[in-house]
Amino acid sequence: MSQLGIVYALLGAATAVFLSGAGSALGVGIAGQAASGVMSEDPSKFAKVLIMQLLPGTQGLYGLIIGFVTLSKIGLLGGGVADVSVQTGLLILAACLPIGIVGLISGKSQGKTAAAAIGIIAKKPDQFGKAMLFPAMVETYAILALLISFLAVSAIQI
Repeated sequence: MSQLGIVYALLGAATAVFLSGAGSALGVGIAGQAASGVMSEDPSKFAKVLIMQLLPGTQGLYGLIIGFVTLSKIGLLGGGVADVSVQTGLLILAACLPIGIVGLISGKSQGKTAAAAIGIIAKKPDQFGKAMLFPAMVETYAILALLISFLAVSAIQI
């Protein structure tokens, strides 16, 4: 029965990584399309639009962190796999859901917001700092989800 617990825990780690990674991929793609348009008109804005394009990529990193924390928690990174009950495996899966779900949604949303901010940079490059605040506001919720997933996975006793 402990094998099923490990499966649930691994599913949690995979969910955190896959969903938040997908959100980042979508967001970076959306922002990249806008950045490419600006670059075709003014290549001197490369650094500014690249920074904006990179912002939605953080959700994938947050999911990866939770994935590593989870794998470490169940012993897959430490050498010996822990005896994880079904109940504990399900708890770990539930603890991984916040960053997975919020990472998916916020990554895509941050990409859209970053694309709009890239539009600001296209017309008024001196407003870069202000433009960056808009996608950064979306980031706040990804950070909150990272925090709750990290605290929840860490608090589970195996």
